[in-house]
Amino acid sequence: MKSLALYASVGGDKAEDQITQCAPLVKRIAYHLLARLPASVQVDDLIQAGMLGLLDAAQRYDPAQGAAFATFAEPRIRGAMLDEIRKGDWTPRSVHRKARQVSAAIHAVETATGHEAHDTEVAKHLGLTLAEYHDTLRDLRGQKLLSLDESSPDGTHEVEQIPAPDGDPSDLVNREYLLKQLAGAIDHLPERERLVLSLYYNEELHLKEIGAVLGVSESRVSQLHSQALARLRARFVGGAT
Repeated sequence: MKSLALYASVGGDKAEDQITQCAPLVKRIAYHLLARLPASVQVDDLIQAGMLGLLDAAQRYDPAQGAAFATFAEPRIRGAMLDEIRKGDWTPRSVHRKARQVSAAIHAVETATGHEAHDTEVAKHLGLTLAEYHDTLRDLRGQKLLSLDESSPDGTHEVEQIPAPDGDPSDLVNREYLLKQLAGAIDHLPERERLVLSLYYNEELHLKEIGAVLGVSESRVSQLHSQALARLRARFVGGAT
């Protein structure tokens, strides 16, 4: 990974203090993203991409706009890391396939029973023991929450972000509708899964920190996170395979 001094020198004197000030923010965002990425992703790659995003922010920042530099820089840091992840296509096809299988099982169980699918029911539907199902959820680290404009490597839409439209009014209406649908699906998740998503995406806590809040292991938080995303996919896109 390039040194902080090199980034600062590239940005010039004006950017040096800002880059130094926000370097810890880059590291925190990198480790936060790493918690839901495949093990093949190296944190140094995320940090390097984030530092480039930080440098770009330092060069573009205008204090006259009123926003604090860290507030201005954070989405650019995160965006640079996400661009690096997309470019690298880190998520294996097997993760996409398993995610769809779990979502389809949840959808089938909930359709048949009329209630929230429990771990044991989903495991049984998949022909797995409960331990094997939990192992599968652990393997789903790296699946997306919502990406309605992108496709996975095998051509299916995933569930991570809804990018802002490019000014087309029809795109704006569609985006708002989809956001409302997703918000409604999240509201109807089991309480503990909903809390995990809130603490992770809204409060930006790490999995270990969420585990401390819930009184469970980091591994269990990872399982709850994966199951919440699978349940959202099942309810949002019907668990299609």
